[in-house]
Amino acid sequence: MFNNQRILITGGTGSWGQEIARQLLEKYDPKEIIIYSRGEFAQVTMDRSFKNPKLKFVIGDVVNLETLSFAMRGIDIVFHLAALKHVPICEDNPWQSINTNILGTHNVVKAAISHGVKLVIDCSSDKACASVNMYGMCKAIGEKLMIHGNLESANTKFVCTRAGNVMGTRGSIIPFFKELIEKGEDLPITNFNMTRYYMRIDEAIGLLFGAAERCMGGEIFVTKMPACKITDLAEVMVEELKGKSKLKEIGVRPGEKIHEDLISEFEVKDTVIFDEDYYLILPQQNINGLRDKYEDFKKFEGEKYSSNYRLMNKDEIRDKLKQGGFI
Repeated sequence: MFNNQRILITGGTGSWGQEIARQLLEKYDPKEIIIYSRGEFAQVTMDRSFKNPKLKFVIGDVVNLETLSFAMRGIDIVFHLAALKHVPICEDNPWQSINTNILGTHNVVKAAISHGVKLVIDCSSDKACASVNMYGMCKAIGEKLMIHGNLESANTKFVCTRAGNVMGTRGSIIPFFKELIEKGEDLPITNFNMTRYYMRIDEAIGLLFGAAERCMGGEIFVTKMPACKITDLAEVMVEELKGKSKLKEIGVRPGEKIHEDLISEFEVKDTVIFDEDYYLILPQQNINGLRDKYEDFKKFEGEKYSSNYRLMNKDEIRDKLKQGGFI
């Protein structure tokens, strides 16, 4: 479905955006990929790295509807990645989180409908599920806006994908731990019981494409992801990198949860098992007749889908880290 298509990636210079662009260029034959983001230097760096004439770059912020609408002209498919996503930053700057993660998402919906985009894929987060922090609350509203977009247009499909942490993304914990270990410094752990979902970025993007290809519009695709204790992850990294760092518990940061959820106890009744890779949360409104179309799919069983279920052991964590080239 990506061949001969003009594709826009908001926030496209980030780790997810670059991997989406890389896989699109390697596995498909898109007509053009527009990278829409705020950072001039990041765009220059990405352009020099890819050296591909199918990549075009537009400086812009999703908060600016006029610029976004200009970039959306003639686009077939949109991957919406642009977000303020660090929990402490969003806690300290709530209105900026609202501007980017809510109003910016609404602008994406409006611009896509105005320009007859075929499909918009919103890349959401586990933080949107049973949210307790500003980032998660804004992403949860962003999901609602995206799904509601299906009621505003019969020509544009809107779908969400919800996933946990991706290993090694910019500003994330694995490169942070690696840097500290190499310096011989202790590793700060906010709570020794904390668990998180983790998946390699190439795996996550491959699954994202699968959702885009098979969606009907209105679904939230929930990626089935392995999870682990942060202390186990840290200890494996110290062992493999031959470091001497110790783990230091520093206390939970504002807005931080001990365990993350991908499906809440309130969403279970609307969730079906899509396939071996995805659960699927259906909208409570019968958008696009989804409830009828998925009526025969097996229902999700369990109280919720949480990161403290079925944790990876240290050997499994070690394999994941080696496969990702982190150790």
